[in-house]
Amino acid sequence: MRRSLAFALTVASLVAAALVPAAALAHQGNPNMKSVVNQLTPRVPGVTLQVLNNDDRFQITNRSRDTILVQGYESEPYARISPDGTVLVNHNSPAFYLNTDRYGAVTVPKTANAKATPDWQLLDKTGVFQWHDHRMHYMSTGVPTVVRDKKAKTKIFDYRIPIKIGSQQGKILGTLYWDPPKDGGAPIGAIVAFVVLLVLSVGAVVLTRRRRAAGGGGDDDPDGGGAPRDDAPTARPAAPAATGGEAW
Repeated sequence: MRRSLAFALTVASLVAAALVPAAALAHQGNPNMKSVVNQLTPRVPGVTLQVLNNDDRFQITNRSRDTILVQGYESEPYARISPDGTVLVNHNSPAFYLNTDRYGAVTVPKTANAKATPDWQLLDKTGVFQWHDHRMHYMSTGVPTVVRDKKAKTKIFDYRIPIKIGSQQGKILGTLYWDPPKDGGAPIGAIVAFVVLLVLSVGAVVLTRRRRAAGGGGDDDPDGGGAPRDDAPTARPAAPAATGGEAW
């Protein structure tokens, strides 16, 4: 019985996770927006770039022999990913602070400016760097004025972000689109209600069986009583339950 309940709860959790749309699980991405990378230059084997959570952040991976330098809003050194996997972030880059909030609603310390000597701090040694970049998304909570039909995919703007790979100056070229889910996504309220109903149903079944067991009845006793059948074998006295254990 205990295993049955645990299994049912696990199934319920998996069903809920499968039905909840990705946008609802996203960190901060706008479910109606999609940022698309069109080109990364220079093209270097072992360097890959992707957008995470619609328009939330970039992830760049360096498996090449070159050092990657991500540049901030004034082309200052922002992050550095070395061939050995070392990831450093410049704490004197204004982008380091501005990128901590989706809309840049933070106070940048006076020590952080584009001309300051970089203050490189170790982030990790994975060779992978993720960062939120205001140039890749719409800097407002409303619907862009360029969107005439909220159900139609619409180009909002193109963007260009400077980046260096090795000794070569390059760029990230991308486009931001208004691109809402075609079906509107799964209704969260309905999903939660379904999971709650499933859990309550399982609980009702467990409670009913426990009551039958306490009354001496079983699933093979349609009358619900505890009277033994004539052909039933003589039952041995039940062993006492272990201290602190579940009886069912």
